[in-house]
Amino acid sequence: MSQFFNRSLANTVTLFNIIFGSLSLTATVEGHYQLAACFILLAVVMDTLDGRVARRFDIVSEMGKQLDSLCDLVSFGVAPSMLIFRQVLYSLPLNAGMLLMLFFIVCGAFRLARFNVLNITEYFVGIPITLAGILMAVMSLCSSYIPVSVCAIIMFLLSFLMVSNLKVRKLK
Repeated sequence: MSQFFNRSLANTVTLFNIIFGSLSLTATVEGHYQLAACFILLAVVMDTLDGRVARRFDIVSEMGKQLDSLCDLVSFGVAPSMLIFRQVLYSLPLNAGMLLMLFFIVCGAFRLARFNVLNITEYFVGIPITLAGILMAVMSLCSSYIPVSVCAIIMFLLSFLMVSNLKVRKLK
């Protein structure tokens, strides 16, 4: 019974990640951009906690890993890219803002799939989608001080860095 509770606890924390990511999307659609960015940051807290809970109770599983990646794609791929698009990049000509939003999501999905297949424990290949999502949320909070072109360049660079072969040391 205890093992079931521990496993359920880790998965519940993981699901709070996607709940906060979904709340961010809802806040974005409603035009509450600061709230949307805060929900992304709350998803980061849940993403950090779920791994700690799983390791603490020694319940790391393939199911948990896949669930975590699906939640991460929503919370740190779809939610921040939609936020920056709706808040800042909507004004770019020729649908460039929408293309950047889609590029960020696709790169995030590829990055997560590659992470799950490689199973490298010492480092990440490409920057983690969580880091990219955090930086996008912070950019949203500071967007009134950042020119649209700079936001677009940052979003493109984060997309590229997620799928790059850059080795990033894991924090324990």
